[in-house]
Amino acid sequence: MTILLISGSPAQPSSSNRLLQHIGERLAVLGHRYSRIHVRDLPPRALLHGLAEDPSVQRALQAVRDADAVVIATPVYKASFAGILKAFLDLLPQDGLAGKVVLPIATGGSQSHLLALDYALRPVLQALEARHVLASIFATPQQLQWTEERGLLLALPIAARVDAGVAALSQALLPRHGEFNDLQSA
Repeated sequence: MTILLISGSPAQPSSSNRLLQHIGERLAVLGHRYSRIHVRDLPPRALLHGLAEDPSVQRALQAVRDADAVVIATPVYKASFAGILKAFLDLLPQDGLAGKVVLPIATGGSQSHLLALDYALRPVLQALEARHVLASIFATPQQLQWTEERGLLLALPIAARVDAGVAALSQALLPRHGEFNDLQSA
């Protein structure tokens, strides 16, 4: 099972990128393989003009198709997710997340942006036919501390949300009982 980490932050480094990487590392410890896309590295012209035929965009879209699960990270700006991420999601076909489990994560300046995940991003993910959109993880700068020596340190409430999100994603990737029986009888 493969997991695709999609960074929707226009900045590097960023809190959402660091949190995304932290989650990827936690998934790797559980034995999951992952790859990563930084949307900001895709050609801006292709994103803004919806040029899905651009070779870089084609590779990114193929990575989404090949993934069993997707973790999407974004900063929250003006009560919504990053426009650069929206431009990329607009390039996916209508069923671009069909059959996939999605874990949305975001960072924002204050808890007042918490609902941006549920009111802005979740409907888009569901419209793209994600099989299951897991409970979102939202963190503020006060809950994430970065140091060069120790890396990313999470406040206890966010660490618990990350633990729950990683566990839920890992569990969702296990073959369901019926699928396992179907594989055995084939």
